Amino acid sequence: MFACLRLTAVLAALAIPTTVYAGEPAPKADPAEAIAALIDKHISADWAARGIKPATQTDDAEFVRRVYLDMIGRAPKAPESREFIDDTNPNKRAALVDRLLTLPGHAGHFAAVTRAAWLPQTMSNFQLANAGFQFENWLRMRYRDNTPADEVVRRILTVQFTVNAQNPMFRFVQPVGTDPDNATLVGFYQANEARAENLGSSVSRLFVGVRLECAQCHDHPFAKYTREQFWEFAAFFAEMNPLPANSPNLVGPIQPQSDKNRITITNTEKRVVARFFDGSSPDWTAERSPRLELADWLTNPNNTYFSQNAVNRMWAHFFGIGIQDPVDEPGDNNPPSHPLLLEELAKAFVDAKFDNQALIRGITRSQAYQLSSKMTHPSQSDPRRFAKMNLKGLTPAQLFDSMVAATGHREPGFMRQNQFNFNQQPNNPRSVFLNRFASNEKVTEANTTILQALMLMNGQFITDVTSLEKGEVLAAIVDVPGWDTKQRITALFLSTFARNPSPEELEKFTSYVDRGGANNDKKKALADVFWVLLNSPEFLFNH
Repeated sequence: MFACLRLTAVLAALAIPTTVYAGEPAPKADPAEAIAALIDKHISADWAARGIKPATQTDDAEFVRRVYLDMIGRAPKAPESREFIDDTNPNKRAALVDRLLTLPGHAGHFAAVTRAAWLPQTMSNFQLANAGFQFENWLRMRYRDNTPADEVVRRILTVQFTVNAQNPMFRFVQPVGTDPDNATLVGFYQANEARAENLGSSVSRLFVGVRLECAQCHDHPFAKYTREQFWEFAAFFAEMNPLPANSPNLVGPIQPQSDKNRITITNTEKRVVARFFDGSSPDWTAERSPRLELADWLTNPNNTYFSQNAVNRMWAHFFGIGIQDPVDEPGDNNPPSHPLLLEELAKAFVDAKFDNQALIRGITRSQAYQLSSKMTHPSQSDPRRFAKMNLKGLTPAQLFDSMVAATGHREPGFMRQNQFNFNQQPNNPRSVFLNRFASNEKVTEANTTILQALMLMNGQFITDVTSLEKGEVLAAIVDVPGWDTKQRITALFLSTFARNPSPEELEKFTSYVDRGGANNDKKKALADVFWVLLNSPEFLFNH
């Protein structure tokens, strides 16, 4: 026995491969590696063909801040940054991504981002706010469990409900059945006013990747889809717009589901039957509802509309711009920047069983994602070539939560990983901050307004968190025994930027503090430095 163990050890030391017998399962391939490889293949080929010299790989400090912001919605705290920067593991970047995927903050951040994209109505309409919070909490559970993307969409499209349409001005959606998710998911329909045209528009834009509403009233002048095509897609939700029992619209060759699969085009007498976006139609039966038929078609692995839209939106989240951008306006005037990459990335996503985490791990392992944001060559200027990382303005939530992480600010009951109840309080600091900073700008084009800049510079929140009396992190840094000024400045930089100061920065700020600043007080001078760092462009952007 011991001789066998010694032989195994010798073979391992000599790196002599051992035999894998036919009966043993082969090691399972990591889909993230395949995704990263195909991204690198297509992006590097494009650089070579265009004579582009990509930026250098980002350093650990820039990477850790970038990936924290993208994956959990806030910048890292100083101990988190220091731990990563000091780690000597050559695979620490992939390991960090894997760990962040397990944190509650990841599920919370992606749920909030998804809710804002899928139900923007609930962000500004107070009457819909509770439905929005419930929907976001449901999404949080799906991201926590890494539910495949196709299952999430299928569940939304097939929720069981009844529609009370007696009042044409307000249609009430009532959940039915024993599934507890039904009560939550009807919010998706209520937020779209329980109207077939609104739901057809939202589903086509969010899950097909086509903005069909442009053709709701007339044929689209710059695209091939028509007004009739819009209403044919909306007809999958025709149960929202029920036809009268004696309506002539119920007469026709398609009897199964005929009270639920056809709709009259607004301001016309023409009625259309539900038809998929690719021009095909279901084989209608009495047992299968139009929404179930739509769910089957949409989430079919062979449906490239769904898979390409999903990966394109995920790409836009991490790079600030989609491979096709805008993400929901395909056409001859908006071709993908890398069509083969989009096609193969979608196929890899399907092969990974619509696994969001595999897609995230693949994107973050790619060379393109790990490039520096600093331009080092004129050929890097086009953001759609991804030769350097695009600067992304922090969203209001990212900005507030990063300030909390940097300053140690705490409110009663506030926890970043569980904001469900906290966010429903309209006057809490986070809600006030998010409302003031609300913006519809693209993240790569975000600019702080004058009001936002004034709030950052003079608002009570930032005044408190940079004060010696209320600033928890600042007070701790000021009071650490045995530290000199350079160590305190370094700690402020780590807290704010997730990096150490450059020699020039360290010298400049150390000199200012040692002189006592504007008030001849070293402690207040450190508070001044903290205030300056939090108001700097470096803090306001993801880079």
